[in-house]
Amino acid sequence: MNNPIKYNLSSSARLSVAPMMDWTDRHCRYLHRLLSRRTLLYTEMVTSPALVRGDARHLLRFDGAEQPVALQLGGSDPVELAKAAVMGADAGYSEINLNCGCPSDRVQSGAFGAVLMKQPALVAECCAAMIAAQPAEVTVKCRIAVDDQDPEEVLPEFLARIVGAGVTRVTIHARKAWLQGLSPKENRDVPPLDYDLVHRMKGLFPNLHISINGGVATLEHAKELLDAGLDGVMIGRAAYHNPTDILQAADAVVWGGDMGRDPVDVVLQMRDYIEAHMADTTRGGGKLMPVAKPMLGLFAGRPGARQWRRYLSENAHLEGAGWSTIEDALAAMERTAA
Repeated sequence: MNNPIKYNLSSSARLSVAPMMDWTDRHCRYLHRLLSRRTLLYTEMVTSPALVRGDARHLLRFDGAEQPVALQLGGSDPVELAKAAVMGADAGYSEINLNCGCPSDRVQSGAFGAVLMKQPALVAECCAAMIAAQPAEVTVKCRIAVDDQDPEEVLPEFLARIVGAGVTRVTIHARKAWLQGLSPKENRDVPPLDYDLVHRMKGLFPNLHISINGGVATLEHAKELLDAGLDGVMIGRAAYHNPTDILQAADAVVWGGDMGRDPVDVVLQMRDYIEAHMADTTRGGGKLMPVAKPMLGLFAGRPGARQWRRYLSENAHLEGAGWSTIEDALAAMERTAA
């Protein structure tokens, strides 16, 4: 086994970008890393059955420039999760995160995700097995409760169980998940946020690194939550749709470092990556749109942003689209902004 490179993940986790299916793929993460050197990035959820039974190792592919980056796993079988965690550590991930928060029907049918909030003992067993099997840090992302559970009772027990298994870092989505009656999209917005409960958990578990997730749409809000005593903040959709607003100043605001690159410079820095991707016709390579998609929001709120987004949306999927398409989009934006 190749031991993963050690990063100061507790520091990096002061700000993280949430794992989001169909969004936080390797192209998105590469782009985000150009904006912020410090922010912790997460993969889309990868299921342990896909890795262990399906040998889908291509799902673990990432560029070393993305580090620090964590692998999120979905599963509920301790033996299988341990094997998947070994594969993740072998691939170079420094953190393996267990998904206990996703409420989708597909995830529920696989007996993992948010439904695991009902089985804290099993979650603890899964975490212990992953910790024993490999050297990467094992973390958990959870909800405050599901369905009719009382969060005041459920969450402390859940945290106590995983801490007992050896987990030292957790991210709490500060909403319940309703497994029946609400869609995954509604579960991100409809159940009310309970930040106060998460703050109380920090008081109950002072040695547990607790990040909060849910409803955070600005870097300023994230800083307020950090200043109020939480160890980290995880931002989801806002970081995807407005990556510059969230990540360009993150290193300066959260860690006292330097400002990130200007978004035009970020686009230019993507050239080698895009050209390498276009030249690789295996596993989805050779097509511009997968790389262009997470770039659509780079100029959100800036002059010409609409033209940038429109040009890429209309042209990045066309046959023959490549780096020149990106250059043309920049030129169209600059003409509009002039």
